[in-house]
Amino acid sequence: MDFNIPEEIKMIQATIKKFVEKDLEPIARKVEEEGEIPEEIVQKMRDLGLFGIPIPEEYGGLGLNTFGEVLIYEELSKTNACFRSRIGTSNGIGSMGIYMDGTEEQKQKYLPRIASGEWSAAFALTEPEAGSDAANIKTIAELKGDHWIINGKKHFITNADCAHVFTTMVLTDKEKGSRGGISAFIIEKGMPGFSLGTVEKKMGIRGSHTAELIFDNCMVPKENIIGGDPMIGHGFKTAMRVLDKGRLTMGASALGAAERLLEMSVFYAKERVQFGKPIGEFQMIQAMLADMATEIYASRQILYHAACLRDQGKKITREASMVKLYCTEMACRVVDKALQIHGGMGYMKDLPIEMYYRDLRLYRIFEGTSEIQRMLIARDLLRN
Repeated sequence: MDFNIPEEIKMIQATIKKFVEKDLEPIARKVEEEGEIPEEIVQKMRDLGLFGIPIPEEYGGLGLNTFGEVLIYEELSKTNACFRSRIGTSNGIGSMGIYMDGTEEQKQKYLPRIASGEWSAAFALTEPEAGSDAANIKTIAELKGDHWIINGKKHFITNADCAHVFTTMVLTDKEKGSRGGISAFIIEKGMPGFSLGTVEKKMGIRGSHTAELIFDNCMVPKENIIGGDPMIGHGFKTAMRVLDKGRLTMGASALGAAERLLEMSVFYAKERVQFGKPIGEFQMIQAMLADMATEIYASRQILYHAACLRDQGKKITREASMVKLYCTEMACRVVDKALQIHGGMGYMKDLPIEMYYRDLRLYRIFEGTSEIQRMLIARDLLRN
């Protein structure tokens, strides 16, 4: 694997680093407290092209490959997680189903608007009875003339309140279920019978909102099945392909946060004096720093390796699950050590450690829990 970073990616990295330091980090605490990203910041994200990171240039995006994309998310995640979530969901699981499996007409209609940030995209799979058991969705569609009539609910949908386009998994054949009975729909904000339900109150990532979607005889044109009629019943496969890639970006987000936590911990260990000397001179503090750095190094290698494999056209289902599992679990171990190093100050809201502590805990749950990743890895090992 060649992990040399192309010059154009280095330039984008430098731009994102400056954006994080100058624009995002100074308001990170305010956004956490108020639960809202200022519109002027979202506009700066649009201006930087951040809503079209993986979308090809022909559709108005930056057209970065997977390796370039994870590098950008790694840098962007060294602050409040909600900023990454605001663009990451739209760039990733919200739009990639359209890009991977959509018709050319669908790509031309939706991708340029998503890439520009004019429209945001969300991904709707999870339901009250279908979380880790994604195949158990109950939201159902019935074809009537030129429209599908959809009834049901989705919940915990990231960016539901600001999205205009929803890649939505719906049951179109009860008998087949996940084996050919689930289809992927493009549902637009404002379609008849589609509404937003409860906006959830979360433990962390408060500047990024999750909400319930309600479909009450929602009318969706036939042409809004991703890929058209030939793709009816292929929605579960689309969802799994989208999630493979999404798990790499989640690994990158966890890695970036962990790197920032290590940086803060090293600085604090040098500055904090106890028993007449900096705490960094105590072996137990040194051991924690060493473990943090080692796990971060290991995470970076498997993330970059899996991203490069995907760019080579290799199937990465097992590797993506390994990245999601290890990097998110690693980040939680790192933030726990960071809080311990900072002691009582780490527990206070004066420092961002406690925010990271709450935010990173979700990483082990959404886009596939750690338990599901272990199941997928083991299943692939036993099969192959």
